[in-house]
Amino acid sequence: MLKAGLAIAASAVAVVAIGAVVAAPLAERRLNGRHEQESTYRTGRDAKAGHASVPEWLPDDATGVRYKMRTTGGDRLLVANLKAGRPPVGCVPADEHVRPELTAGWFPKGVMHKANLKCGMYSGYADGNKFVAWQRDGGRRNADPSGPSKPSIRADR
Repeated sequence: MLKAGLAIAASAVAVVAIGAVVAAPLAERRLNGRHEQESTYRTGRDAKAGHASVPEWLPDDATGVRYKMRTTGGDRLLVANLKAGRPPVGCVPADEHVRPELTAGWFPKGVMHKANLKCGMYSGYADGNKFVAWQRDGGRRNADPSGPSKPSIRADR
């Protein structure tokens, strides 16, 4: 009888342990995802009006703007189409970049191999008319010394 009781107890512990191993990553993903917001805007002007955290350097006439942000930090993703395929004013050539922390189905893979610009605290690159940029945790780890020292948030909104 004692062996049967121990076997049942061991089985119950095993089931709970397996459940915890499976449930913990799912719960973590769900909790992390609740602090992320994605938006799509017709123009850069609309994006800046819709989110105070969209960087000022994004041209008003940019189109097809996709933006994702983490509300608990400075992580950002941005993709937009630019007229004439030129990077935004204020973006400068740079060699050091941080890897994006956020992911999105619409955000390109392999961006670190293409990154060649700093726009404030964003890393990025232009690929034809498409402009891709990201910021990680406020950009503090690799901030451009000539850029702002905190995330691009406008005080007027």
